[in-house]
Amino acid sequence: MNTLEHHSEAEFWSEVYGERSIAIFNHYGHWHVYLDHVLQHRVLFASADDALAWLMRRVDQPLPARLH
Repeated sequence: MNTLEHHSEAEFWSEVYGERSIAIFNHYGHWHVYLDHVLQHRVLFASADDALAWLMRRVDQPLPARLH
């Protein structure tokens, strides 16, 4: 996986991590995260590093499925 430090000036960055598509997007100073091409609502980050770390944790430690 490419390191984010090479893309520190980018407003958008994406990669495949753990066979999942992850991406971050800077919109007006807030970093939004995408997992499998889906915007993850209710989470914003102040830095690209924080956004990427959150995505990597989600892939490495997935949440259990909800029972309805």
